[in-house]
Amino acid sequence: MLTVEKLEKKFISHVLNGKQITGFAPVCFRVAQGKALGLSGPSGTGKSSVLKCIYRTYAASAGHIQYQSLSGGRVDLAALPDNAVLRLRRSEMGYVTQFLSVLPRVSAVDTVAEPLLCTGVAREHARAQARRLMARLRIDPQLFDAFPCTFSGGEKQRVNLARAVIRPPRLLLLDEPTASLDPGALQVVLDLLLEMKAMGTTMVAVFHDRSIMDRLMDEVYPMPPKESSS
Repeated sequence: MLTVEKLEKKFISHVLNGKQITGFAPVCFRVAQGKALGLSGPSGTGKSSVLKCIYRTYAASAGHIQYQSLSGGRVDLAALPDNAVLRLRRSEMGYVTQFLSVLPRVSAVDTVAEPLLCTGVAREHARAQARRLMARLRIDPQLFDAFPCTFSGGEKQRVNLARAVIRPPRLLLLDEPTASLDPGALQVVLDLLLEMKAMGTTMVAVFHDRSIMDRLMDEVYPMPPKESSS
């Protein structure tokens, strides 16, 4: 489903007089449908930047990201027009980080229900699905109508995950989504991810906990060392 070919990202630092900084060395990997690949390596090797290039938060500096989409066939995410990328995000892709960015006065249940509302699901039906998923992820029902900006780190992570998977994506990108979870919540999240994987969701993930990688990933890709920046 996903083939990354000689993908590179370089940044230009204007505060360093235009110095070019390597985000990550060229990477190449493939992931079949329903499989999970983990990115492994020390901090600073660019694991998160790879995920951002796939999701197109970052524009790649070189290389290709061939994705077998459901709606448009095989496309290169590195070269696809922005509006086409946005359509794929809404219909086929999910992205979860350890940081939650939401509108400040939108309730948790509406934050989670939003992807369903965008596809035309009736509001009350979408909110009911959101409540069920949040309950499964052990979010206190008293918090459903509260604002996520007031939540703990672990609660925010679970809201972030719920929003990304309430409409199960074909391709799910995970960037340390369990970093702030207690053991009980962690097990619930892992069970959910394994269930999604069994149903065909393809995953590319970053976990610093190797035991999680061993349980969830089919293959681990070691990030190559960076070349020197110019």
